Amino acid sequence: MEELVLVEHVCRKDPKVIEQCEISGIPKEDMHKVYCDPWTIGYDERFGNKTRFQQALMYYRPNLDDCQYQYPLDFCPIYDAENQKIVDIDIPKVRRPLSKVAPTNYHPAAIEKTGGYRNDLKPINITQPQGVSFTMDGRQIRWQNWRFHIGFNYREGIVLSDIAYNDKGTFRPIFYRLSLAEMVVPYGNPEHPHQRKHAFDLGEYGAGYMTNSLALGCDCKGSIHYLDAHFPTRSGAVRTIKNAICIHEEDSGILFKHTDFRDESVIVTRGRKLVIQQIFTAANYEYAVQWIFHQDGTIQPEIKLTGILNTYSMNPDEDTKGWGTQVYPGVNAHNHQHLFCLRIDANVDGPNNTVFMADAVPSQAPVGSPENYHGNAFYAQRTKLDTTGNAATDYNGATSRTWEICNTSRLHPYSKKPSSYKLVSREVPGLLPKEGSLVWKRAGFARHAVYVTRYEDDQLWPAGRHVPQTSGEPSLGLPEWVGDGTESVDDTDIVLWHTFGVVHIPAPEDFPVMPVEPITLLLRPRNFFTNNPVLDVPPSYSSTPSQVAASGAGVTNAADKMSKLAFPAGGCCAVDEANGGDATAVANGTNGGTSGH
Repeated sequence: MEELVLVEHVCRKDPKVIEQCEISGIPKEDMHKVYCDPWTIGYDERFGNKTRFQQALMYYRPNLDDCQYQYPLDFCPIYDAENQKIVDIDIPKVRRPLSKVAPTNYHPAAIEKTGGYRNDLKPINITQPQGVSFTMDGRQIRWQNWRFHIGFNYREGIVLSDIAYNDKGTFRPIFYRLSLAEMVVPYGNPEHPHQRKHAFDLGEYGAGYMTNSLALGCDCKGSIHYLDAHFPTRSGAVRTIKNAICIHEEDSGILFKHTDFRDESVIVTRGRKLVIQQIFTAANYEYAVQWIFHQDGTIQPEIKLTGILNTYSMNPDEDTKGWGTQVYPGVNAHNHQHLFCLRIDANVDGPNNTVFMADAVPSQAPVGSPENYHGNAFYAQRTKLDTTGNAATDYNGATSRTWEICNTSRLHPYSKKPSSYKLVSREVPGLLPKEGSLVWKRAGFARHAVYVTRYEDDQLWPAGRHVPQTSGEPSLGLPEWVGDGTESVDDTDIVLWHTFGVVHIPAPEDFPVMPVEPITLLLRPRNFFTNNPVLDVPPSYSSTPSQVAASGAGVTNAADKMSKLAFPAGGCCAVDEANGGDATAVANGTNGGTSGH
């Protein structure tokens, strides 16, 4: 990380960089206002991979508090990390001078100048007066029926291990290890040198190294427990990231509910979730990585993207050719993808598992046939992914495709189907750069949505152990491990690798700072529990038909006492009475006679 700061200092003093700044319209005396985001060069055939190089993405800040990404420069110095000097500068054929447009900023002083902050927001506080519902023993956490270990390393960030669920007194293993193992961010502008812009933020820098120190009430709200992280610095000293991980509970809405229309007997049970979170900053982008555990046995990895777009300069009225969008005068934000690789080291009821692909498809029998006379039959078509070659599969939204990690030796007593955890993931864009492209070769893990390999101790990094400046020839990581595709992954110790993410076609609403864009998926128990595993979670309200008939005798009412009406009776016309609404009934929670649960 220290090297990134050093690149900027070297750029400011280099005569050739100063010359290019002057050509762009920056006077020599303003070099202290010149900034750069150093990225590892990716791969450039001119330089090979025997020496470490950085590509310096250049920017200008007229004032210290201005957002640098609205003043991108059109040239790219190449930094030799071993000799600490600029060895080349990539200069475009069409020059794009520095934009002189007035800045648009997102800090408080700038917002006050443009009208100020909205003033109609009332505080929302999260309180747990009796404390949290989880316990910690070192790095092991217990919450509801969950038990697992929380680790953290420089590359993956959060690592969860030995994940088990207490099923009526028996801790059943589910996953041996879960982590976000790699990511790639390919950009879609074909002009040189933008073909090098495909950041492997984990393999090239590390989600752990780049993680933020989190703050109460800002990054995490409520009753929070923090874990620190410790890393070696370039000099060999220890760098501590205070509050690198935050752990807290959140209300997750209704867990289950049913109302009988005959007598309005009802049960409603609210759920909660446990969130383990880190946030890391990769130059311009922020990634909030959350591991969410639900009471019903579901695990929900979720990533929230925010921060600032990577930008490039453009001339007035320049045609972006579809490769980007002018998000502010003189600012071109290129199309890109964020593709994350989830490593799932399976242990569903034991180490020997098999993956099946499930597709919802109509019956093959024609309409009018004895098997499908009315033509309405459909079912889940299951395909065993028994070899590494067969397991290389893609998402299909038309069939609501999912993948099931099964223990075929343990059948459910009712369904007679194997105990399993289902991967439900719908945000699964394919790798858009073409086969044979530089990023296609380097990011072999992203060629398919799912791979399955046999477990090996040293197979942790899907783009290879050492990612910076790999050429992709040969493709490292998953393509190596899949090999000729003949190795069996049936009923053995397996790892499922899943690539998911988002395609980002930028828009002005993403600038000068981006609203959060979430990406989520689910790991859900299927044929794992005997029945609904959260029946023992206390309901907020419950009335049976016999209790209703007995005028409410014995009804369970454990609704929290802190919830209150937004508009007390007569205090606000929240309902349009002209359209037949009864404001008083709604305010009293009766709605013309229905129960107020």
